[in-house]
Amino acid sequence: MQATSHTGVGGFDRQLISEALDSALSLPGPVPVFAISGLQGSGKSTFAAQLAALGQARGLRVAVLSIDDFYLSVAERERLAADVHPLLRTRGPPGTHDLGLALSTLDGLRDGGRVALPRFDKLADERAAPDRWPTMHGCDLVVLEGWFLKTPAQAPAELAAPLNALERDEDRDGRWRWWCNEALDRDYPPLWRRIDALWLLQAPGFGVVPKWRWEQEQALLASGGAHGGMDRDGVARFVQLFERVSRQALETLPAIAERTVPLDAARRPAG
Repeated sequence: MQATSHTGVGGFDRQLISEALDSALSLPGPVPVFAISGLQGSGKSTFAAQLAALGQARGLRVAVLSIDDFYLSVAERERLAADVHPLLRTRGPPGTHDLGLALSTLDGLRDGGRVALPRFDKLADERAAPDRWPTMHGCDLVVLEGWFLKTPAQAPAELAAPLNALERDEDRDGRWRWWCNEALDRDYPPLWRRIDALWLLQAPGFGVVPKWRWEQEQALLASGGAHGGMDRDGVARFVQLFERVSRQALETLPAIAERTVPLDAARRPAG
């Protein structure tokens, strides 16, 4: 099995995608939620798109969602930054998602009604206008992808020491990481419980993430958006916001996922 970069032409081996679809369709319930987790740049969106395309080719109605579709708006994150910690202005870590919207969207898809699927414009750093959201009326399968799906919170003692320069310099008292960890422990389990099966695209380590995320940013810029995106230094800082939970995901998710697909540094399945 081989995978190209998720930003390029190609994707994961068709046999792997077929196995994933068969696994999803074997789940109980009329509208299963099949989740794909993996660190930034690991190929989740490519995997999800291939899975949806194969399902549609078989005549299925497939909704594709990302945890990124449910980021809080800029105004909501600004309020968190003012009330809790300035780092919460930046999207991504636990606590920066509209979980009520995520739950109502999944529940609506399972109920079979007409549902608008939220979308987030990463270059604009803002939720897309609702009139740009695609809609579905009836659904056979939900594919949900996200970088920390089903990741458990850390034990309090693990939060004491900063693990990178951003935590050392911008979260000296640990308030931001404690708040995010509490949000992960308190607010996300209802979303995790709506996931019927999880497949993990397992990176070889966190060290590949800055490169993978930079490649992802270049693809976003190449898409022709009106906003400037991040330069390489910006990406290097940005991924530090995710490092703590990413390392927790690397450590814990192999024991939680129904299937783990190990990846090498070029995103090729290792087995």
